[in-house]
Amino acid sequence: MRIIKNVLQMQKVALNHVKNGDKIGLVPTMGALHEGHSSLIAKSKKNDDITIVSIFVNPMQFVVDEDYLKYPRTIEKDVEICRKNHTDYVFVPTVNDMFSVNHKTFVEVKTLQDILCGKFRPSYFRGIVTVVVKLFNMSYADRGYFGMKDFQQFKIIEKMAKDLNFRTKIIPCPIVRERSGLAISSENYYLSIEENKASENISRILKEASKDFKVKDLNFVKESVLDKLKKIPDGKVDYAEILDFNDLSFAGKNTRKVVFAVAI
Repeated sequence: MRIIKNVLQMQKVALNHVKNGDKIGLVPTMGALHEGHSSLIAKSKKNDDITIVSIFVNPMQFVVDEDYLKYPRTIEKDVEICRKNHTDYVFVPTVNDMFSVNHKTFVEVKTLQDILCGKFRPSYFRGIVTVVVKLFNMSYADRGYFGMKDFQQFKIIEKMAKDLNFRTKIIPCPIVRERSGLAISSENYYLSIEENKASENISRILKEASKDFKVKDLNFVKESVLDKLKKIPDGKVDYAEILDFNDLSFAGKNTRKVVFAVAI
């Protein structure tokens, strides 16, 4: 395994692999790696000749009142996880290398970035998409691996790659959960023991609701879930929406496949 810290060096190495006919898989992360990231790496190792894991805490996706400096940084542990998972390259660029002082260019995906989490975190998805575009250009990736836990993020990146004709195919990967049902996330680091316990209710409530879709109408299911979510100790519901799986439009009775998106 090789660690690369320079953008031009990463591009040079990746281009050599492209010239040799190797297929490249990219797993973009902000570090604080866990079992979910390991599952993405494993999928790339199965599909691709070369696997690149990028570790970059992206300042552009932090919004007002979020502390960029407090985001967990565990680079030594992360590198060891990559090594155990037989990653070929770990790409660890600096902020200055990714975003120059005069950086003025951003990539946006209209409409999709303005709903759900985007309503509460302006510029958040713009920051994510911009850095993903840069990583695609630096890695020459044939495939990019993204967890379905961040479903809106996945759909936005999928749309961006299609609209901009990227050669990179976006690969969805299943959510990895703790035994309790709580989705494993680097940001669970912020939760107290009590908050972590309370958060377990979210997946339980949604799992119960999935059974109701077969016998109840969408409004009933939504209102029932909202009532239960509001009872979670110290919880404040930002949104609970039933959406079309394909384009995140509001689901109707004729929608064939839906996603129930909640933020608390």
